Amino acid sequence: QDQLVESGGGLVQAGGSLRLSCALSGRRFSGYPMGWLRQAPGEEREVVAAITWSSENTYYRSSVKGRFTISRGNAKNTIYLQMNSLKPEDTAVYYCAVGWGERALDYDFWGQGTQVTVSS
Repeated sequence: QDQLVESGGGLVQAGGSLRLSCALSGRRFSGYPMGWLRQAPGEEREVVAAITWSSENTYYRSSVKGRFTISRGNAKNTIYLQMNSLKPEDTAVYYCAVGWGERALDYDFWGQGTQVTVSS
């Protein structure tokens, strides 16, 4: 069964760090690029970062460049999002998804999400 399962969210103070993980199971999406998206209350879902299957190419939205790092595990079916220097405006539900691009519409298979809360 194809599934994306996120983990690693939580509550952290501003300036702190969190590492999110997303495990892909099943064969349907093997070889596809993947990304992390987030949605804050009352806001549209936005792409945070994305990575190709080979890890050769990555994408970051401008507000997280230099603070967040997306990576893929050796087995390639797991991706990570290392988030440093977190800010209250990073508070959102973070989703792992299959796809590539700057728009949420570019992604079409989603995990259930994990909450990240950054306190000031």
